[in-house]
Formats: sequence, C-alpha cells, structure tokens
Amino acid sequence: MNTLRPGILIAITLIAGTAAAHAAPASENWENHCTKCHGDDGKGQTKAGKKLQLKDYSDAAVQEKMKDDEMTKTINEGVFDKGKEKMKAFKDELSSDEIKDLVAYIRKLKK
Repeated sequence: MNTLRPGILIAITLIAGTAAAHAAPASENWENHCTKCHGDDGKGQTKAGKKLQLKDYSDAAVQEKMKDDEMTKTINEGVFDKGKEKMKAFKDELSSDEIKDLVAYIRKLKK
C-alpha cells in the first residue's frame, strides 16, 4: 500500500500539470475569442464592434463602470438582447482561471 501512494501522487501531479499547461495565456484567448468584435486594442472599432455599438475598453471612464464580477459573468454566460445572442458564452471553452485572466487582460487595455 505504501508503494502505491507515491505513484498516485506522481500521477495526480502530472495530470494537474498537464491541465495547467493547456490553459492559454489571456492575450491568446483575447486574440482568438475577442478581437473580431472588440479589436486588438479593445476599442470596439471593428466592423462587428461598430454594428454592436461596443464600449471602448481603453477608456478609463468605461472601465471604471465595469465590475470584475459582471465581466466574468458576461464572459461565462454571453450577452443576449431581446433573445438574440450578441456575444457567445465562453464557459464551455475557457476555464475559470482563463476567464479571470481575461478580465485582468481587459483591465490592462485602459489608457
């Protein structure tokens, strides 16, 4: 029994390390999931961003009104207007840590 414990601990460590290694950096998640609408700089001046009238995340006044928990909820659940999806939910694509890092990344877009 004692010889199994180290093996189990090693397996758990390897599995946890593998899962952490698959988490994409926030900048990569931003590029892959957000720039089409929000733009590289977060200003929302893309064709889709203008159509959706997105907020300028580089604007300090806009950022001041945004709360981290609300941003997390939005990324998790998406945005709907009159039953129509304006932004897809990412809860099935991004881990909670990736979403937390994405919120921090958005905060860094502020001028």
